[in-house]
Amino acid sequence: MNLEKKALPLAVIVMGVSGCGKSSVGERIAARNGMPFVEGDQLHPAANVEKMAQGIPLTDEDRLPWLDRIGEEIKTALNASRGLVVSCSALKKSYRDRLRQAAGGRLAFVFLEGSRDLLLSRMQARQGHFMPASLLDSQLQTLEPPTGEPGVVTVAIDGALDDMVALACEELRSAAIKGGFHAG
Repeated sequence: MNLEKKALPLAVIVMGVSGCGKSSVGERIAARNGMPFVEGDQLHPAANVEKMAQGIPLTDEDRLPWLDRIGEEIKTALNASRGLVVSCSALKKSYRDRLRQAAGGRLAFVFLEGSRDLLLSRMQARQGHFMPASLLDSQLQTLEPPTGEPGVVTVAIDGALDDMVALACEELRSAAIKGGFHAG
């Protein structure tokens, strides 16, 4: 299955709170579909990373330059008629709308959803990430689930990684064929 060949051009944002598996799922969606993957965390300004590492939640003002950088990555890929998969928390509808506007083309979101307990256990188990588990509750409070928004595929994170990726790809392909991922 190749999303890019079925529905050029398509940008996919793998979204959700910290610990949901955005990077792991995003990398595999990209690999399965011959698309590049961009780790959204690497696009954060240094001040954001430092703030989060200190356990300080980001504000909207902190996130906007980061979202704009992600939007530029998407715009560049779409202008070159190539697909792209990006990991990005995209916690609020206004953030997703900002990314949709930046895309100006085909954009999909894969929302990785799970319980607080599962998310916390994943965050506590990972090593070498700047985001402390202490910020999970802040992210969950900020999260505006994308229920009912166009171009969103929701995948539960309580399954095996390969199963989650397969489900996400199938749902993306199904919706893309139906023309369901046009940015507004």
